[in-house]
Amino acid sequence: MQTAGYADAIARAERYAQQNPEIVAAAAAVVMVSLVAALALLRYRRPVGVQFKEALANREQVAVLMHPDPDPDAMAAAIGIARLAEQVDCEATIQFTGQIRHQENRAFRNVLDLDLEEIDHVSELAAEAVVLVDHNQPRGFEGAHGVLPFAVVDHHPGEGTGEEFTDVRTDYGAAASIVAEYFEDVGGKPVPPDVHESEVDARFTLPSRESTGLLYGILADTRHLTTGAAAADFTAAASLAPGVDEDALDRIANPQVSGETLDVKARAIAGRQVEGSFAVSDVGTLSNADAIPQAADELITLEGITAVVVVGERDGTVHLSGRSRDDRVHMGRALENAVEEIPNASAGGHARMGGGQFPAAEELSGGR
Repeated sequence: MQTAGYADAIARAERYAQQNPEIVAAAAAVVMVSLVAALALLRYRRPVGVQFKEALANREQVAVLMHPDPDPDAMAAAIGIARLAEQVDCEATIQFTGQIRHQENRAFRNVLDLDLEEIDHVSELAAEAVVLVDHNQPRGFEGAHGVLPFAVVDHHPGEGTGEEFTDVRTDYGAAASIVAEYFEDVGGKPVPPDVHESEVDARFTLPSRESTGLLYGILADTRHLTTGAAAADFTAAASLAPGVDEDALDRIANPQVSGETLDVKARAIAGRQVEGSFAVSDVGTLSNADAIPQAADELITLEGITAVVVVGERDGTVHLSGRSRDDRVHMGRALENAVEEIPNASAGGHARMGGGQFPAAEELSGGR
């Protein structure tokens, strides 16, 4: 009896569908839209690290590209991303332009024994799929403006995006914090320095080298979690702690300083021009552009000074580095505004620190 009732209901439904095809089609469309929306929402709710892992898994190889003259945060984020790529069978090559001259940057590279490849031209990129790390628009090499990155992982303001993946978190103090969070998202575990990774029961692992590097990247970009650090930076640092090699961390944090760097700092202090609580200093020509931000770090500690900009020239390019402890001065925006009318200039940064560069006057005039 019950089976007959079902059969009768089905027959009535079939007759209704034949008599009202438009209504049935509309209902089917509504169901389809609902299903697509549900799938989209499910995808949106997946942790960002899982989404990035899957994007990497769909590539055979990627070029992990750092900004020119990479600092510890850029290098740390790059090695973390390379590690994640490796664990989904995606070959990653870490590349950069410019120099690694700052003693802290050199120590980071040498102590952690990083394999980094320098490039000068777009043709030298190791893969068609480029992941921009710690910046969101390619720069610093010939053909950079023609590069369409596959992915962008950054914490700086900017309009750059990746074709398949974009994660720009300007409220974070370091790109390394974002990458550390990716490993949390995929259930990754740090490997203690005295333990082999095969002893760690996890699909994704973060060796001591990467854990140490990521922690130092966070510390470096947030001045040891005292400037521009968000709650996420503290959480990321804590998550990395089990894998940190304290000896390596100390060796990176306390490198020897070159004589030129000390000279540049001295010139910045002696030649400063002060207007109220603002200071500007031109350190002239130098061979190590990384000494300029270090000089800015020194100047900002002077009593009565709340914002500083240090300027220096290397190989026909003028470099700017600024620091601010003044809530009225957003250093990144101030530098961006200062150079906006200069051809081929670039500048930006955060409220507390920023940098930029532009061709020297001789370069702009073609040497005339």
